[in-house]
Amino acid sequence: MMQWGAWTIFAVTVVFSAIGLWVRPALIERNVFQPYQFARGHSRYTLITSGFVHADLPHLLLNMLTFWFFAFPLERRIGTGKFVALYLIALVLSSTRTYLKHRDNPQYGSLGASGAISAVLFASIVYFPTQQLFILPFPFPIPAPLFAVGYVAYSWYSARQGHGRINHYAHLDGALAGLAFVALTDPRAYGGLARFLA
Repeated sequence: MMQWGAWTIFAVTVVFSAIGLWVRPALIERNVFQPYQFARGHSRYTLITSGFVHADLPHLLLNMLTFWFFAFPLERRIGTGKFVALYLIALVLSSTRTYLKHRDNPQYGSLGASGAISAVLFASIVYFPTQQLFILPFPFPIPAPLFAVGYVAYSWYSARQGHGRINHYAHLDGALAGLAFVALTDPRAYGGLARFLA
């Protein structure tokens, strides 16, 4: 069965980001999420569209690599409707703390799919706790839960640095959104994770 949800999100993100990075940089500027503007009724669409543009090539590659490993198995497991709902809900919820923190700061802006992809990552780990992945240059498989811990640790460290427009706090909030989504829509899924961790 064609997994059109994950493929569509992947393709739109790569194309939209590539155009913004190398063809029309103004595309990125128009889609940066600015809580100050959002709070005053301007550019409301950026709450969603900011998740489809990226700050630079490493930012895009990290997010798309993570999406590639975890999104497609997750969509096969939960179905396209629930997968797309998870992604879009997490995209919004992962910006909530950012909005509350920066709604009076006209200088702040953020972008990237980090929150939604973090939700996909953590929801996938609930369903597939024994999943492993290979990432160069490491010559050994990395357990998915260990990768998730590293992903969050990197996000926390980067958020504390406070540089650039990558919304690293969205990684953390997206992880919580992914876990909450599974808890609300399929709480029995946590049984396999609990057995794995026991």
